[in-house]
Amino acid sequence: MTDPKPYIVHFDLDSFFVAVEILMDPSLKGKPVIVGGSASRGVVSTCSYEARKYGVHSAMPMQRAMRLCPHAVVLRGNHEKYGYYSKVVTEIIAAKVPLYQKASIDEFYCDLTGMDRFFGVSQYTRQLREYIIKETNLPISCGLSSAKFISKMATNEAKPNGFLEIPHGREKEFLWPLGVEKINGVGKQTEQRLRKMGLHTIKDIALTPRDLLIGRLGKWGEELWQKSQGIGSREVEGRWDQKSMSHETTFHENQTDVEFLYKKLIALTERNAYDLRQDHKLTGCITVKIRYSDFETTSRQESIAYTALDDELIGKAKAIFNRFYQSGRPVRLIGVRFSQLADDGMQMNLFNRQDDKLNLYKAVDAIKNRFGKDAVSRAVTSKPQAKNKK
Repeated sequence: MTDPKPYIVHFDLDSFFVAVEILMDPSLKGKPVIVGGSASRGVVSTCSYEARKYGVHSAMPMQRAMRLCPHAVVLRGNHEKYGYYSKVVTEIIAAKVPLYQKASIDEFYCDLTGMDRFFGVSQYTRQLREYIIKETNLPISCGLSSAKFISKMATNEAKPNGFLEIPHGREKEFLWPLGVEKINGVGKQTEQRLRKMGLHTIKDIALTPRDLLIGRLGKWGEELWQKSQGIGSREVEGRWDQKSMSHETTFHENQTDVEFLYKKLIALTERNAYDLRQDHKLTGCITVKIRYSDFETTSRQESIAYTALDDELIGKAKAIFNRFYQSGRPVRLIGVRFSQLADDGMQMNLFNRQDDKLNLYKAVDAIKNRFGKDAVSRAVTSKPQAKNKK
């Protein structure tokens, strides 16, 4: 029995942050809009296609962007709204496809392999894209092919707000005319290096001896040659299948000491955050669970901006705990759960620039990995102000 043909879909929400801003303020439609830092500092996070016409692009210093497009509307951004709409799209995709990978806040891979036995994959992909647009009013581009990198490149060619399918057997027909800069992962330096070798199109790479590419570029040369032949990964990483991670603890004796409960809550949140970072994940939802001495169990959850930072997660856990814990009532068990997980390659709280803080936590994690999880611990000095509930 032959293996089924692979069908990999790539979805990318077009100018996602700008699109959300337009949803909140329709007067922005058709205007050059830049989301990022202030006009005098920071970098461009994303921009509208109207701004791109002036040469503005992501990661560009804001000062340069403003010189290119001085009349642009500059917005600092609303990461909570972006996180909300990202989750809406994630939930739609999760309900409609057998396997998906959330590659970033606005980017998804779906594996539809085998679905051609039941209905047309191309038609299903089109219908799913149209459904997302209908439910969210957000533009989204989509590519369908036999490999992840080809689907992503097809999406890029389909933008803005389009769909492009690369049928099986026609991968080279699509790839070869494209410039080398179109290949995922080829930056300015690699592009210049390839052009100095006389390689300007993907076809040029394909017709270059593999050994020559490897000799000049190492492993990257091998990967480039493979891609030029239309050969790429078909694996949509299934780590998303772990839809949540949690820790809980049952006490030997029922507890009413709020400070004790709070310390346990913090410890559980830290353990979850550590596991989150070890798995290269972010969480978009936190749940606090309490089981009282009579075995009545209650829980409350809250959606949050994607993060893996202890201090943010502890603050949210504290706030949830304070809102629904019934002060004075004996507690048998307490737990913390993270859900709506996503890869940590996605943008995390972009507008507070928290990469450095995440790296600090990862450095602490490295100490724990080497010397044990108890090598570094948090000093808890504050006491929660739990509300009395009748």
